[in-house]
This record gives sequence, C-alpha cells and structure tokens, in this order.
Amino acid sequence: MMRKLLLAALSLGLAACDATEQPDKTSAEIVNDVADRYYAWQLSTSPESAYFAGIEPERHDGLHDNSPAALADAWHMEDGLLADIEAVDVTALAGRPEWVTYVLLDQQLRSAVELRVCRRDLWDVNQMGGWHLAYSQVAGLQPVDTADLRQQALARWSRYAAYIDQATANLEAGIANGYSAPQSVVRRVVAQLDGALALATRDSPYFSMASRAGDEAFAARIAALIDDEIYPALRRHRDYLADDYLSAARSQLSVTSNPDGAACYEAMLQSYTTLDRSGKAVYELGTQVVAANKADVVEIGKTAYGLDDFASILEAAKADPQDRFADAEELLAFARKTVERAEAQMPKWVGRMPSQPAAVVPFPEHEEGTGRSARYESGTDERPGQYRIPLYKAEEQSRGNAEAVAFHEVWPGHHLQVAAARGQGEMHRVSELLWFSGPGEGWGRYAEALAEEMGLYTTRSGPILRRAWPARGMVVDPGIHLFGWTREQAVSFMMEAGRFPAEQADAMVDRIAILPGQLTAYDSGALEIVALRREAEAALGDDFDIRAFHDRVLEHGTIPLTYLREHVESWIESESQQ
Repeated sequence: MMRKLLLAALSLGLAACDATEQPDKTSAEIVNDVADRYYAWQLSTSPESAYFAGIEPERHDGLHDNSPAALADAWHMEDGLLADIEAVDVTALAGRPEWVTYVLLDQQLRSAVELRVCRRDLWDVNQMGGWHLAYSQVAGLQPVDTADLRQQALARWSRYAAYIDQATANLEAGIANGYSAPQSVVRRVVAQLDGALALATRDSPYFSMASRAGDEAFAARIAALIDDEIYPALRRHRDYLADDYLSAARSQLSVTSNPDGAACYEAMLQSYTTLDRSGKAVYELGTQVVAANKADVVEIGKTAYGLDDFASILEAAKADPQDRFADAEELLAFARKTVERAEAQMPKWVGRMPSQPAAVVPFPEHEEGTGRSARYESGTDERPGQYRIPLYKAEEQSRGNAEAVAFHEVWPGHHLQVAAARGQGEMHRVSELLWFSGPGEGWGRYAEALAEEMGLYTTRSGPILRRAWPARGMVVDPGIHLFGWTREQAVSFMMEAGRFPAEQADAMVDRIAILPGQLTAYDSGALEIVALRREAEAALGDDFDIRAFHDRVLEHGTIPLTYLREHVESWIESESQQ
C-alpha cells in the first residue's frame, strides 16, 4: 500500500549502533534493539503507515519524503540494520519471542536490499495502491478532535503538493533512465485522478477531515489547501501522465522491459512469496495444480449441473440466474450476512478467537470501476477492521464469488489473521508494521477452502468458482512477465475460470503488470499451509486438533513461509512426543 522505504534526517542516528560493537549483548537483546530502531525509523520517515497498521502514532503532522536524497539515506539505514541482523546467532533464539522478531526483520531487510534492482521509485504509477489512493485514505483517518491535532493536520497537508511534484520528478528521472510503468496502467491512474479531481472541494476525500472537525475556520483552511495547492498539484501530475509520460511509457506488460527486469521479477517473486522458488518453477507447479483443480470442478459439476465438461460447468455456473444480484444494495447486504454467518462458526475452528469486530464497507464512489480489487484494512482497538467491497456493476457479480471473497477477506480470512496476531501480547510491536503476501494471502486462499469445510457456502457456484480460479495466478503472472503472454492470452486464461467478468479480468492483467509476482503469493502460500496441515494430520492421527493447528499458523502473524514450516514442524514434533 504505502511505500515504507525512506529515511528522514531525524532517524539517521538510529543506524549508528552495530551488533559487532555490542559484545556484551545477547542475541535476543540485539534483535530487540534492531526492532526498536526499525520501528522508530519507519514511523519517523513514513508516519502515514501507522494508520494502515492500526498503530496510534504520537504525532500526526509528518509526511513521507519521496526525494532521491531520502532514498539514499534509506538504503544506508537498511544496510546497517541488515548487517546487525545477520550477525545474530538465530539458534540462541529458539522458543523465544525474539525468534519471531528475527524472522520478520530478516525477510523484510533482505527483500528490501534485493528489490533495489527494480528501482520502483522511478516508475511509481500504481492503480492498485499508489500514493494518490493511499493519501486519500490517510485524509479520512487524520485525527482532528482537538485544536492541536487540527494544527498538525494543516502542517501535514501543507506539504502534500511538494510530495506530488516530487513524484512527478521521480517519474521524469525514470523515463530518462529507461524505467516506466505500462501504458495501460498509466491510463487507469489517469482515470482515477480524473475521478478525484471531478469532485467538488467539499466532496473530496481530502476534505473529510474538515467535515469531522466541526470547526469552520479549520474547514476554510483545508478548503483553501485543496483548491490552491492539492488540486493544482494533482492536476499537474495528471497532465504530465496523460500528456508526456503516457507516450514515453512502455507498451509491454512485462517488467523485463525495464532495465534489469528479469532480476527484478525474481526479487519481487521472492519478496511476495517468501519462498526461494524461481518464476519458472512457480509456473510449472501452478500448471499442475490448475489441472488438478479442473478435475475437481468436473466432479462437483456432475452433481450440481449434471455436466462433466469443465467449460460447460463454468458456463452453467455463470448463467445460473440464482447466482446474480439485482443491484448494489443486494450485493452489500449479501456480503454482510455472509460475514456474520462465518463469524458465528469461527470458535469451532480456532482456539483463540479475537474480539475485534469487522465491518463491510463499500468503496468510495470515486474508486468504483477503476480497477481496484476488494481489500481488507486492519483496524485498531477503537476502530473495527474493514472489508472494502466494490459494488460496481453489481448485477454482473456472482454470489458464489462474493462468498469466496468475503471468506478470504474477513472470516476465516484476513480479519481473523490480523486480529489474532494483534492479540499476542508477547510479540514485538514491529510485527504490526510487517506484512508478507505469501503467508498473508496464502491464509486468505486457504480460508476460501476452509469455509467450504465449515459448511459456509450457500451457493452452488461458490465451491465451483473457488476451485476453478486458484493457482491460475501462479501461471498467468510468470506467463506475462517471463513467457511472453499477451493481454488477450492472459484474459482468456483467467476468464476460463469463470470467476470474473471480462472487465475484471482485463483489470487483473494490469494488476499483474504493476505488481510483478504478487498474484503468485496466494496459492504459493495456500499450498504450503495445506501441506503443513496434511503433515500434521498424518503425524498426529486422532490427536490432531484443527483449532490448535490454526492457532499455530496464525499466532506469529505473517512470518515467512520457510520459517512458518519450521515453526509448525516443531509443534508437530512436540505434540507427537506427548
């Protein structure tokens, strides 16, 4: 979502302490020291990230520095922190909370260094979670309850126009050095900016903080900031994208069109999946799993529709009149009832049931139809987690797919995952800042299948669609980036699964293009979790406890999959000896 890479001058001194200069410190103390420094650095240089992590920061007036000088400082900071972590004797941390802190920091810092080859700062045009979308959300989360907080808000947003202009300058440097986003992605971002700029000042998400403040003088100052600084800067950026950048940007979808693109893809793949598996290996494994899933769909289709051909079964599911919504209101009500039904069953499947509620919230109007997908946003002790659901063209959306996505995003998916990890008091607070897609989205995909085991699907199409789609991301993502797949080839492959209307499949292609490797993380992670469950079931037999297994998978948050395997296998061995 929000990039958390850069270092402000305030935090430079934090890197001075090196593990090699601390001979009297234990491994656990060194890890905690590195975590403290990383946590402070992140919140000082990217204070907005606190809102997305459910953290209450001390101040609310900071703004991320996206300048080249800040990026150089960030790289220096990362190098120092990584050197400290690599000096730690990890075997001394076994069974301690610091082991969790170590594995999170090890993955985060190694990935950050390896991802430098991509130079994402030079082609930061992103319709999925770009800064222009993130900051509109920050405005909605900006606290304004007191006069001091309102002054802090003014301080932050008075610097936003300069941030936007720097974002434009970064893209200009990217073009000069051969880096760019795909043209199709640029068009989507231009459309998003057009939607935002078409809003009247008082309807803008940036004005939402003034709407909540109940202070007319503050509202007038925010309105002036929007009219005189923020909107003009957004228009300058929009016009640069449309008038200059688009024609110079790459027409190819594959990241390999950028300098060092092949190395970038492998680095991004490892960063997202947290597995040491090449793009070619991911493609081959995904192809095998897709074939197995298609065979399962045929078996279900025989009972559901009396058909034994995959394509015919998917056509029947898509044509099923019982599987469609009349309008957006019906879709929203259906999603909310689905979430309520799942929550009621969760205590049977997890031992540690979190108390934090989850709300189902529609997209803001200006985000509808712009290519963004449904998403989960973590909450705080005072604010529930939120499942953000698009209602665009609701009559074309499938009830079965709506069930699968709700299970993925809320119960037993991401909301359970995030809330359960937050409830572990012994974890270092740095864990609230770190999220890895392999274990994170892997659990979400696993949750789609678990929901069927829990008896939660009420549709005929749900069990079919949730099987027809998985692992296709492992094929189409490297297909686009490594094997020369065209847009038409990718859309056809995804449409075969029946999960998306054509417009959504087209948007998914651009998602893959701007987030290389990310779509592979879902099923790479789910396959690992399923494999660990089968291993535990085989080893423990009648003593296997599904609630205990789920608690073990969830208790440390999204720890890298290689370390999750180590953790679960240690639990299996311990349980076997009792």
